[in-house]
Amino acid sequence: MGLETIVPAISLIAVLILVLPAFLRSNSKLKQFLTNLSIWAIIVLAVMIVSYLIFK
Repeated sequence: MGLETIVPAISLIAVLILVLPAFLRSNSKLKQFLTNLSIWAIIVLAVMIVSYLIFK
């Protein structure tokens, strides 16, 4: 595991730590939280599929 994989992983974890409290605070109701979480899951999945097809 080289430095080129460690640095992006650390930066992604740092962004998650910065964004997660506001995300949880704004989604206090369970139904709203699950809706937003599913929307984000669909967006991330779509981006991963497109990037896989482009960089294959």
